[in-house]
Amino acid sequence: MPPEIETISIENAIGSAVGVAPSPSVAIDSAEPITKRERDRDYLDLKRRVTQAGLLERQYLYYAWKVPSVVAMVATCVAVLVFFNEILWLQMLNAVYLALVFTNLGFLGHDSGHRQMFKKARHNDWVLLSVGFLTGMTPSWWQDKHNTHHRAPNTNEVDKDIEVSLLAFTQEQAMAMRGIGRFTVRHQAVLFYPMLMLTSFSMLFGGIVYQMRQGRMRYPITEPVLVVAGLAAYLGLIFFFLGPWHGALFIAVHRALGGLYMGSVFAPNHKGMPVLDEDNDLDFLHQQVLTARNVKGSPLADFWYGGLNYQIEHHLFPNMPRNNLKKAQLIVRSFCKEKGISYHETSVWQSHKEILGFLHEVSAPLRQKKS
Repeated sequence: MPPEIETISIENAIGSAVGVAPSPSVAIDSAEPITKRERDRDYLDLKRRVTQAGLLERQYLYYAWKVPSVVAMVATCVAVLVFFNEILWLQMLNAVYLALVFTNLGFLGHDSGHRQMFKKARHNDWVLLSVGFLTGMTPSWWQDKHNTHHRAPNTNEVDKDIEVSLLAFTQEQAMAMRGIGRFTVRHQAVLFYPMLMLTSFSMLFGGIVYQMRQGRMRYPITEPVLVVAGLAAYLGLIFFFLGPWHGALFIAVHRALGGLYMGSVFAPNHKGMPVLDEDNDLDFLHQQVLTARNVKGSPLADFWYGGLNYQIEHHLFPNMPRNNLKKAQLIVRSFCKEKGISYHETSVWQSHKEILGFLHEVSAPLRQKKS
């Protein structure tokens, strides 16, 4: 049953008042009040089961194949750019392919940022810095933002993933909008996917601003040098081999489709799930499960989403290697059923239907005619 048609509130289930914005309500069946200590013990029990199954062990063989395969994808794009630069239609296809490649680089950066690849932090950092060089994204900006998201997913005024200048995820945000933001929010269910095409540009800009404001960086010299060098190489190669007009078209296609792909992969993770108030009393286990949505897995879906379709498992165990998330799902889903915790998994199509329905509902007050 999709969560939007359930009616039991979170606060009744956990015995504490939690502010939830207009969004799907989710249920936890519980006959007796559950103490915080008992809830914490539940997560430790779940982690013990996952650990005993060996699912937190590093998967060196998997990444020994995955990393070179993505690097080979990058090399293919560069080769097509260099050797077939006079064939415009082929370069447009190359730009589309590069959108796929960059997002897969992003998945590797995400894995290394969560220390999924190696036990030693610096080895993961090398991969993350390399991804920053190849994509032009600022790793520290992303880590700072993403770590906050993991600590408090879908939490109002804390999680920056639900603080978007032209979108609203609570009716309070919608009513506070002014100017062009008020227009885009009023029609956000229609404009959502076109606006995702700006995701790549927004991430580039966010990283640049972060560096200019001297945000926290583990490698304050190496990181910005690599990011700037990577952007220079990206722009230099494209404009040198394609010229100004075709080069600009290549970048526009690549960045727009890359943003659409990346945004459509990220959106099902939490959009349309409960938005919590900052002072909520949810424990870690419930907060991570109730605010996340899984998309049903398959070999194609697992590749397309970079493993993030197992979002519940990823949030419960962020350092679990990507290829173990599907195995962990069997344990987590069974555990949630055992404890009466709502576990939401749906199809690709239904996930986007839920997202658009949620965005339409949140923006409803802006479409109401004044009497």
